[in-house]
Amino acid sequence: AAVQVVKDSGLPYRLDSMFTTIEGEWDECFDVVRRATDAALAFGTRASLVIKVDIRPGHSGELTQKVARVEDRLR
Repeated sequence: AAVQVVKDSGLPYRLDSMFTTIEGEWDECFDVVRRATDAALAFGTRASLVIKVDIRPGHSGELTQKVARVEDRLR
């Protein structure tokens, strides 16, 4: 349910074994976090969140571009 909220948001995201990373404007991202948390709580009485924020004004697309830059340097 929570992952579906992220998918439905239209924001770029990456899902891995430990975290879900989303990219967007501050208010958009935290709205998705709130709604995803509410969706998860519909199935239980507790949610534990680890939130890390990386704010880089003037940049977008960092979800994929940052990884691409590292991979380029490793070649």
